Amino acid sequence: MSDTRKHVVIVGGGFGGLWATRALASAPVRVTLIDRRNHHLFQPLLYQVATAGLSSPDIAAPLRHILRKQANAEVRLGEVVGLDADARCVVLADGERIGYDFLLLASGATHAYFGHDEWSAHAPGLKTLDDALHIRRRVLLAFERAEAAQTEQERAAWLHFAVVGGGPTGVELAGTLAEIAHKTLRREFRRIDPAQARVRLIEAGPRVLASFPESLSEKARAQLQRLGVEVSTGTPVGSIDANGYTLGAEFVPARTVLWAAGVAASPLGALLDVPRDRAGRVQVLPDLSVPGRPEIFVAGDLASLQQDEGKPVPGVAPAAKQMGSYVARTIRARLAGKPAPPPFRYVDFGNLATIGRRAAVVDLHGWHFSGVLAWTFWLAAHVFFLIGFRNRLIVLLNWSWAYYTYQRHARIILGGVDDKSANDDED
Repeated sequence: MSDTRKHVVIVGGGFGGLWATRALASAPVRVTLIDRRNHHLFQPLLYQVATAGLSSPDIAAPLRHILRKQANAEVRLGEVVGLDADARCVVLADGERIGYDFLLLASGATHAYFGHDEWSAHAPGLKTLDDALHIRRRVLLAFERAEAAQTEQERAAWLHFAVVGGGPTGVELAGTLAEIAHKTLRREFRRIDPAQARVRLIEAGPRVLASFPESLSEKARAQLQRLGVEVSTGTPVGSIDANGYTLGAEFVPARTVLWAAGVAASPLGALLDVPRDRAGRVQVLPDLSVPGRPEIFVAGDLASLQQDEGKPVPGVAPAAKQMGSYVARTIRARLAGKPAPPPFRYVDFGNLATIGRRAAVVDLHGWHFSGVLAWTFWLAAHVFFLIGFRNRLIVLLNWSWAYYTYQRHARIILGGVDDKSANDDED
């Protein structure tokens, strides 16, 4: 007997896709969630995996496990490479075509190198667990290479860590790298002093954390400097290669450069014959549908939408969750023959970013605070929003242990160690 329920296909198991799927649990539809990876990732803590503070399973959970009790949801592991909007079907990499009555594209974002894609080989970004493991390997191998270096110049290059981009990810990476050098690796090497490592945060704009109030940006800068991070603002990098980077007229030898400066929308947006912004995000209507295709919705980092006051909906996890839930409400209303919900409006609960141990900044609608109080608030918020009790417990225990010991239990180098450069990835 054929299933007469409407079919909702959701592409992407991130915040937008997963929240939409779960919001349709009691709806008279069947849901197919398609993702290239089998897990949902809590991206706000991805930098902790990259810096060996947490292991991959601590911030990720299998999609099948999350949705095991949702009878109307099916998970498909696959990559969407095509879209036939007239036939209402998506095409997977293996050629399979999956039809839909409603489609939600929530495939997220990738790295953007501002026209210099060749830099990606030398300055990896941080969007996936694979990225995090690659960065972790680079960082740990850099100290090993410095220990084996034959000259001071070579050693200095291995001990120079540059993070390009002064947003939350860049600030978090830089602050944690400084802690690793000054605290975690203390007394573990014989030829080098890890505390002599140079950590530089490079922001092309006038200040770090540009989305925060200027007062908090300045506090973040001061906290970074107290942790030993050199903050450089106002000058963009001019080039990046395997040996270092150019800042202004100066070439700086550095064997570990990390990219946190820009994002671009998932390539899936190009499958739609609709306007997109400069970052490749689909310019959606107020109900998050695609112009001319009311059955197709876009959410999360792939969607571009201006609010009434002219501000764009930011590419952050809370916005993606709200978008996913909104699309589910819209679909339910249509199926029930009820009026559509009011146009989507992002509810901004505030911004927060951690900088390092006992250092963070929080902006809660006019309530600005930093330091230990902000750091405690950041910890509580991230533990609360993790998927699954096990993950919350494990992360809390790991953070508690690290706080008292400065140790990072996930300091394992994957892949071979006999390659010539930490830039070679064998993960």
